[in-house]
Amino acid sequence: MNDVAANPLLSPPPFDEMGTAEGAVRPHYRAFADWLTRTPPDRIAQKRGEAERIFHRVGITFAVYGEQAGTERLIPFDLVPRIIPADEWAVLESGLAQRVRALNLFLRDIYHEQAILRAGVIPSERVLGNPQYRREMAGFAVPGDVYAHVAGVDIVRADAGRYYVLEDNLRVPSGVSYMLENRKMMMRLFPELFATRSIRPVQHYPDRLLEHLHAVAPTGVERPTVAVLTPGAYNSAYFEHAFLAQQMGVELVEGRDLFVQNDTVYMRTTRGPQRVHVIYRRVDDDFIDPLAFRPDSMLGVPGIFAAYRAGRVTLANAIGTGVADDKSIYPYVPDMIRFYLTEEPILANVPTLLLYRDEDRAEALASLDKLVVKEVHGAGGYGMLIGPAATGAEREAFRQRILAAPERYIAQPTLALSTCPTFVAAGLAPRHIDLRPYVLAGKGVSLVPGGLTRVALREGSLVVNSSQGGGTKDTWVLATDLPASAT
Repeated sequence: MNDVAANPLLSPPPFDEMGTAEGAVRPHYRAFADWLTRTPPDRIAQKRGEAERIFHRVGITFAVYGEQAGTERLIPFDLVPRIIPADEWAVLESGLAQRVRALNLFLRDIYHEQAILRAGVIPSERVLGNPQYRREMAGFAVPGDVYAHVAGVDIVRADAGRYYVLEDNLRVPSGVSYMLENRKMMMRLFPELFATRSIRPVQHYPDRLLEHLHAVAPTGVERPTVAVLTPGAYNSAYFEHAFLAQQMGVELVEGRDLFVQNDTVYMRTTRGPQRVHVIYRRVDDDFIDPLAFRPDSMLGVPGIFAAYRAGRVTLANAIGTGVADDKSIYPYVPDMIRFYLTEEPILANVPTLLLYRDEDRAEALASLDKLVVKEVHGAGGYGMLIGPAATGAEREAFRQRILAAPERYIAQPTLALSTCPTFVAAGLAPRHIDLRPYVLAGKGVSLVPGGLTRVALREGSLVVNSSQGGGTKDTWVLATDLPASAT
């Protein structure tokens, strides 16, 4: 999961999702706040313990690489939901769909006509020289012109409550299983909350995902066989891979379970080989096929890229989508929207300095104490400098790294991210949050209402990543057009 930083010392204070600056409860939180006031603290404590035991029993964990204490840990779950009113969600939904449409058009373009590069909207070297640009995909028409079938777009809220897109995750975005399990947990622990409120459902996400995957099957296939390809049980998101396969009613496979014959992919079963038409892959480009990419890969399927190019199997997401979620490409997404859709972006980007530019680099180096600096290929909150929280020595060390390879970095202002009340050892306290909605493309573009809300649980923490101690919350999108019992 990816990085979110904020400076709690900034003035004015961060936007409070639940309360106003005057101390009043926001209208969309009033019913929950009333329930919270009426609920005895010992019942809350009991339910928190019950949630932890259930998550342990079900195995809802996240692997953390490099830790000596073990390879997996529980992702903490908080009982206070993040609540989004219907009108705010309508804007987010439109903006996210617009963004993913433009990103898919961009990906098709750079592997075919390259009109956006010829027009000078994006420097060609930023795209064609990007390590995630796969020349093997040039001229290949993917089914339905859909490259990013599943996108996880990270949203933050700052200023006086304005939403910003922090980054786009188009390769193998994770976390949707936690979104679904969080909802299931809240419904189990507190059914009374859902009996009197119009909370839009999310549990149909697996059905919607399967529908979109069916829509991009190879031409002429009426009843496609879908499989989820996982790197294996030691992958950090293995729980999610198994969960989604089970929820969609499809097979979970590893590379060794598949083979290619005559440019056709087959799955080994107890009843003999079975053809596979669509593969929701959770294996990175480099490892998907040792014959086409990294020859030392033991995770992929030899020959699968040739089958893909032959139109005999669909890979979701497509090979080569990573160039569109690179942090050095992110600043150009608003220009993509204008170029391909002739529309103004509905959702704003965070202002971003590209440090390969002399002017941007000079500005960043003069303000390292005020900025967040990130590696363009970084993830998980690693490899970044949070200027206001860093020591002088740390800033100087990062300065030297920037000077040595400026093209590897971007810089952004330290946003005062919104906070939401969160249960900690001392009781309720504000903690910074972000939101990752999941956008599906295939049979059009759609998304279930809400997403995964991540929360920085440590006091003063600026990072919400699960790999660095972050937790999650259920995300409620309210709707007046649904019956009160909808969940």
